[in-house]
Amino acid sequence: MTTSTPQRDPHDRTRDATAVQLGWLHRELADWQAAGIIGADQAAAISARYRTVRETRRFSLGRLLLALGALFVGVGLIWLVAANLDQLPPLLRFAVVAAFWLAFLVGGELVGPRLSTGVLGAVRLLAALTFGATIFQAAQSMQVPAYEPLLLGLWSAGTLLHAYATRSLVPLLVGIATGMVWWTWQPLADSGNGAGVVLALGTASVLAVSLAVVHDRGLDLFAAAWRTLGCALAMAALFVAAVPYTTTDGFEWNTWLVLELAAAGVAATAALVLARGNARWEPLGALGVLAFSVLMVLWDTGTDTSSVGLDDWAHAAVGVAAYVVVAVGLAALGTLRDTPVLTVIAMMALVVFTTFQSFAVFAAIIQGAWLFVVLGLVFLGTGFLFDRARRGISANLEGA
Repeated sequence: MTTSTPQRDPHDRTRDATAVQLGWLHRELADWQAAGIIGADQAAAISARYRTVRETRRFSLGRLLLALGALFVGVGLIWLVAANLDQLPPLLRFAVVAAFWLAFLVGGELVGPRLSTGVLGAVRLLAALTFGATIFQAAQSMQVPAYEPLLLGLWSAGTLLHAYATRSLVPLLVGIATGMVWWTWQPLADSGNGAGVVLALGTASVLAVSLAVVHDRGLDLFAAAWRTLGCALAMAALFVAAVPYTTTDGFEWNTWLVLELAAAGVAATAALVLARGNARWEPLGALGVLAFSVLMVLWDTGTDTSSVGLDDWAHAAVGVAAYVVVAVGLAALGTLRDTPVLTVIAMMALVVFTTFQSFAVFAAIIQGAWLFVVLGLVFLGTGFLFDRARRGISANLEGA
């Protein structure tokens, strides 16, 4: 489990590589030497430019315990804030919580070079969580309700600033998690509805995917985190849009939705300008999913699934077909980026979506055991096509 980026000498020009990557490199170097393309000295010089990253990629029980311990301590501190700490006056309560946060934040960075990666990651996790406790305690002292979504936004902003200042993954994950909850919750706090959920999830997907493309210029670890989140949000937005119960009833534009659309547009534009090679297809794909999701919501076939007509069949069929296309595209991206988690997300989302659509729409026509037979055949068919597409993409990449 990766907890943070390792501390490195700024003058160190070597690059990190996994054991699998180094094994491939050494085999290629041996072949090049045998063919007379390079000499032994050149092969040694090339090999010396890479180092194995065993410490940052190896899962260990110690790291798991450190992460869980930091998580429990951080949640406990937030819980103490929620319990009001009635024994202390408001200003002293805030000072105590802020002291914990500063101790973890400043202390962790000062002694960071002497700590192992796992311990440093745990300290940074504590700093990210206690910053949230500090935010909530400050709000409580100013009589701001704890359920105000803006507090999550402030928590996210602080932890993201911490992550980018220290180039560490753990605060980034906390900032992303709290930020995405705020992004979805804030525009829906006053008037929640299905169309608003689709817009919030879709714009968040565009933002995250675009940030991933921008981060490809030197922050690969951050890029992978943003890309994984963006792809998962794209599948979630399309899922919600294709549900028969998602309509525009009660939908109202508000300032937050407009700002989110603007932020997603700016991020997508920046990604298209800075993207390299085929990477610019990623923000375009996220924008396409957002546009299609909006069209699916506007295509209102009613919410009565006990009486399924041709329009309901068409809506469900188009939704399933689009979901399969997006899932295959996500699998292709996972193959291109050598990120298997994207393929897993695509396959799991496809299974859940197909199951839901079968019971929500088709159950009114296909009854009892036949529903499971048809559902099984759908799974087999989509799984076969999905696997063939993945294998074809891998074969083409290997040929290239």
